[in-house]
Amino acid sequence: MKPLVLISNDDGIGSPYLQALADGIDNSGIAETLVVAPERQRSAASHAITLHKPLRLHGHGPGRYSLSGTPVDCIYLGLIKLAPRPPALVISGINRGYNLGMDVFYSGTVAAAVEGGLRGVPGMALSIDPAPVRDLDAAVRFAVALTESIITRGLPPRTVLNVNFPASADERYAWTHLGRREYADDVDERLDPRGQPYYWIGGGMPELGLDPFSDCEAITRGVVSITPLQLDLTAHGLLHQGEPWTLDGFQQAPSAKDDES
Repeated sequence: MKPLVLISNDDGIGSPYLQALADGIDNSGIAETLVVAPERQRSAASHAITLHKPLRLHGHGPGRYSLSGTPVDCIYLGLIKLAPRPPALVISGINRGYNLGMDVFYSGTVAAAVEGGLRGVPGMALSIDPAPVRDLDAAVRFAVALTESIITRGLPPRTVLNVNFPASADERYAWTHLGRREYADDVDERLDPRGQPYYWIGGGMPELGLDPFSDCEAITRGVVSITPLQLDLTAHGLLHQGEPWTLDGFQQAPSAKDDES
């Protein structure tokens, strides 16, 4: 029996990039795919999960579903209810638009892959240049090759790969760290037809920091970026460097660093 790959995104079930990825994996013969994607655009949903309203599921052919929830809802439902067997891999994408640097904290694309990682399934997020003209086939071929490698070799526990494709990629790729993609503050105040104010959060045009071996720098060189993300946000350097400060009137209890000494 072929391995099962669970696929979602945050652009919605109608995304042609999602369909191209699922078809590419199916046609390669390396795995069977199960697609569970949001019924509409859910970009920047981050790791939101729906707790206080019902979720509606709709079929779009064998192994293809849309859900009235977030990308994380899709992975949760796919893993718990829809998958006929445990998936070997969770893939999110291919997203139209990069997820570089600090984007990973806002991205619904990355969050869907992270949900897989949190639940013990290797996760991979795929994003591509937002321009409308590109070689999508090249990105799909790379994604299929990386999918086969992960299924064969595995990933360390609680690890997710964040992959970004430049507009015109060749055969080169690089292992990178998260760079700096900073957005200008942008909140536009407008008036509705009744004269009441409302606000539109834009984010402005991002600036890329080009520090060496970062995802941002790789993309500017036209190289596919693969950034491994670990799902432990503990600042271990601060934790183990000793007491960063003391609080007057309070007594510090033993910690993990004390046990290791």
